[in-house]
Amino acid sequence: MISLAALAEMAEAHRDTLDAPVAPVVLGDRVIDSDTTPVVMATLNLSRDSTYRDSIATSTESAIRRGRIFAAQGADLVDIGAESTNAAATRVERQGQVDKLVPVIKALADSDVVVSAETYHPDVAEACLKAGAKVLNFTGAEHQEEFFDLAVAYDATVILCSVLGSNVRDVADVEREEDPFPGFVDHFTDRIAQARSQGLERIIIDPGLGFFYGNLTVPSVRVDFQTRVILQTFRLRSLGLPVCHALPHAFDLFQEQFREAEPMFAVLAKLGGTGVFRTHEVPQVRAVLDALQFLQVR
Repeated sequence: MISLAALAEMAEAHRDTLDAPVAPVVLGDRVIDSDTTPVVMATLNLSRDSTYRDSIATSTESAIRRGRIFAAQGADLVDIGAESTNAAATRVERQGQVDKLVPVIKALADSDVVVSAETYHPDVAEACLKAGAKVLNFTGAEHQEEFFDLAVAYDATVILCSVLGSNVRDVADVEREEDPFPGFVDHFTDRIAQARSQGLERIIIDPGLGFFYGNLTVPSVRVDFQTRVILQTFRLRSLGLPVCHALPHAFDLFQEQFREAEPMFAVLAKLGGTGVFRTHEVPQVRAVLDALQFLQVR
């Protein structure tokens, strides 16, 4: 059970990173201090294999409409992917992804909606940037130099995901029993150094809690790991960059009230030091984060 005493003990144990400053989030021409203004990232799936049914758009028109609605509901950016990260999902060939993504991105960009393109293929990323995407949600580790060069060329921000294989579909086991944070820091330190050596400074880091791992298939084990990482997000602030989390669905924990899960985890993530909140439940999460910004502990 989460308790105030346990949270206080956790904060004291890692006090050196608790208030470490992080760089702002840059979304096109907009610069956001995510500590004072939490960034909400809407999730829009163009693949029918998504585990979160309500995030699926079944046509180009539906995707454009949903993206505009997300922006009106308070999303700062809309993350669009054409291939599910679900391990059992069908692979979508690269041209098929481009054909789905580009018209949606163009229409949303023309409506002044900031778009993030989720991919691990450089050619798909380039097509999305040409269409108007301002952010690359890089769900791979292979081809990273090409991704970094593309981001610099298009003045784009990169969300650098913790990926243990060549890409998110290359299933691996995450460090679960021991403290995962030293591994996270090592993983990101080397990749951030490479990005900066290529001139890329607009970076957000994502520990990859929304991805499939071979040793996190039991729902209770998965949500326990996600919760522990979310509450200790501040330990990654030592890297000086804002942290993005995919908020857990926790279907088994919340059951028929599953839509309450992401707003609840948004509270824990904010307390833990998260800056960017990737969610399927935009209006609920936006309202919760706005309320937390207003409330004060005296």
